[in-house]
Amino acid sequence: MIVRNLVWGVPPEDPKERALLMKIDWFVLSFACLLYWVNYLDRLNFTNAYVLGMQEAIGMKADDFNVANTCFTVGYIVFMIPHNLVIMKIRPSYWLSFCCFAWGLLTLGTYKVSHVYQVFVIRFFMGIFEGATFIAIHYILGSWYKDYELTKRSAVFTCSGLVGSIFSSTMQLAIYTNMDMTHGIEGWRWLFIIDFCITIPIALYGFFCFPDTPETCKALVFSVEDLELAKSRIKNKEEITRFDWSILKRVITNWKWFAFSFLWVLGGENESFCSNALLALWLKYFKYTVPQRNHYPMGVYAIGIVSTFGAALYVDATGARYHYRVGLFIGICMIVSAILLVSGPLNKHVFFAAQYLAGVSFAGQASFFAYANVLCKDDRELRGIVIASMNMFSNAVNAWWSLLFYAADDAPKWTKGAIAMFCTAPVSMIVIVFIRFMQKREESKGPTTVDPESEADSASDTKNPATIKVHPVESKSS
Repeated sequence: MIVRNLVWGVPPEDPKERALLMKIDWFVLSFACLLYWVNYLDRLNFTNAYVLGMQEAIGMKADDFNVANTCFTVGYIVFMIPHNLVIMKIRPSYWLSFCCFAWGLLTLGTYKVSHVYQVFVIRFFMGIFEGATFIAIHYILGSWYKDYELTKRSAVFTCSGLVGSIFSSTMQLAIYTNMDMTHGIEGWRWLFIIDFCITIPIALYGFFCFPDTPETCKALVFSVEDLELAKSRIKNKEEITRFDWSILKRVITNWKWFAFSFLWVLGGENESFCSNALLALWLKYFKYTVPQRNHYPMGVYAIGIVSTFGAALYVDATGARYHYRVGLFIGICMIVSAILLVSGPLNKHVFFAAQYLAGVSFAGQASFFAYANVLCKDDRELRGIVIASMNMFSNAVNAWWSLLFYAADDAPKWTKGAIAMFCTAPVSMIVIVFIRFMQKREESKGPTTVDPESEADSASDTKNPATIKVHPVESKSS
């Protein structure tokens, strides 16, 4: 009981709200995590396929791997903002399930490729459909959960992608060992076939069971009373806003749009040591065995899971007030990681330490997007566009950033990448301090944050006093 409360928070005292929160956790988080899990499974499967036979089978040159990733990234960013606007008009269960089904078919098509240009085209369209997952789910989580419930749930969601990364390595090794040339099909091609078989049931589950948002939910498991309670739980999180051309002015004149977008541009590039598969390419360069190439990178994602959930526990336990401290911690870790990479790229102990420490950078996914959800809570459309813009601009920069600083043929040193990290890490720390300053400035002009204690007074039957006690609203002088 104590461990559960520490990890997941003290449950609401009201049995109706407690039962509702369990339903939300199960039906919202289950599909969200499965969707992102299979999303990441696809991305890492492509990397694993490259190092375990695809490169030689279809004649990919050294830079073709980066070009394929850039094609994916370009497709990924094209419809990112439209995706989040679409789910405000079309039920997310329909749209996200359609996108999942579409990239599942494209995954199946990848097993038949015979030329690198086919890979480029398929990866571009896969990026378009996969682009909906991350930003749409973060928006939906912000529509169901209170501020001090949100970061843990965001962490569970983002960690599901890291689990997909670990599972991908294990699955690839099993396929490589047991299925290579089964029915005349190479092992790396089997990977995409199996990926398709996993993806389609998840799309069907989302279509029939995902509960959308409290305003659009049609799932039978949620009663009318449940939905009214769900809306009342977050009644102060959003004002009623207009879906019209005023959105443009509301976005571009709001500091949160450019500040959070710039933050995640830097935060995304702080993940570059991990997202560009440096450890996998380093192991390939030094001719490590196939099992080693699959198993050793799993440690990076394990560190990512621990740091992501640890940061989320800290943020929620302190009342959703200290997201910015997570950003400062990540920046310090990445500066140390870059120092290690520069000082000993050929020393396996130093290089492994740099790579595993870099896994801390994944903690920004949950904390920064939850931070945006909290600060943009009073405008639904602004919230959706800010969340989408964060990922869109980050990936727009990453489309050329990885080619410039993390080319595959730079192995095993990536000196340019380490220098780039020396720039992005400290600047990201400056930006998140700026966001914190602007947040405090807004709060000094009037309360814009939900005070759990005032919520308890207005809805006494839906709050847990124990929870309220650990979620105080920060005073303006702190």
